[in-house]
Amino acid sequence: MDGTRRVLVAADKFKGSLTAVEVAERVTAGLRRVVPDVRVEALPVADGGDGTVAAAVAAGFERREVRVTGPLGDEVTAAYALREGTAVVEMAEASGLQRLPAGVLAPLTASTYGSGELLRAALDAGARTIVFGVGGSATTDGGAGMLSALGARFLDGAGAPVAPGGGGLAGLVSADLSGLDPRLSDVELVLASDVDNPLTGPKGAPAVYGPQKGASPDDVRALDAALAHFAKVLEETESVGARAAASPGAGAAGGIGFGAMLLGARFRPGIEVMLDVLGFAPALARAGLVITGEGSLDEQTLHGKAPAGVAAAARAAGKEVVAVCGRLALPAEVLGRAGIRRAYPLTDVEPDVAKCIADAGPILERVAESIARDFLA
Repeated sequence: MDGTRRVLVAADKFKGSLTAVEVAERVTAGLRRVVPDVRVEALPVADGGDGTVAAAVAAGFERREVRVTGPLGDEVTAAYALREGTAVVEMAEASGLQRLPAGVLAPLTASTYGSGELLRAALDAGARTIVFGVGGSATTDGGAGMLSALGARFLDGAGAPVAPGGGGLAGLVSADLSGLDPRLSDVELVLASDVDNPLTGPKGAPAVYGPQKGASPDDVRALDAALAHFAKVLEETESVGARAAASPGAGAAGGIGFGAMLLGARFRPGIEVMLDVLGFAPALARAGLVITGEGSLDEQTLHGKAPAGVAAAARAAGKEVVAVCGRLALPAEVLGRAGIRRAYPLTDVEPDVAKCIADAGPILERVAESIARDFLA
């Protein structure tokens, strides 16, 4: 069988419609309807945001569950993935928007405490390398909750712990990192994110991402001031914070990137990290055609999202890449520069977007049939 009949499906989820695993299953079914003997390897991918643990489990990691504190203080069941001393921890599992009750947003009070508990569980399991995927957060607390769960202390003027959430940091008077879990110094911690925002300012976490977490303009100003104060107190009392706050990725997931950097985390684009962890390179070497994609191929895709990372790696290896998506908002020449020869949106088959979302699976199979006819038959 020639190389073009060996297909690697390395797509992200279609958010709100299909998981990355389901995307791979539907694409495979459509391809085989046209070319029954096609050899398909599925490698669901993620860029560090929600779905990262699921992608790791699909690649052979063991799924581990633990009870942790949700963003509003209630107990939730969160998962991480583990294989041979490497843990993949997804902050959204503990502190993501999906952990909030329906219709409830808490921009000033949501905490990342549970994310710290999830990191601690990975340490307890013996992880020596932790890939910390951040994105999809309900929080804007600069990682203060996470650090607290790992042994840090953040106190107000009365010597009591500050209130949870970014809003509570306005009352911070002293910070003490001496109680941080000592095992952290022996672990390689990788901060995996698709954003490179600093902690505060016009491009910081509150200004750019606060509104999608329910923050009003007044809330954004309050959170920005509170996070700036948080960094200032850390610099004054612990001699850390100023450089980290300005670093790319510090503003990721409501500033949890900043907290992770205080733990010694190294920032890397999420899709690059995940491709390494998932074993993308050997899978790519076996393929003649690569199919990537996500729910919406748009301008954001080009800035660190999974399809752009997959296409860049595939192009470097001389492999042909096509993409599937729910909607397409990029012209052909832009796709070409990104390494994607052609994109196949669901809306080409079904112009009604609501139907595309509701019936994404069957429509994606029809799209995959078109790919098979164009590239494999």
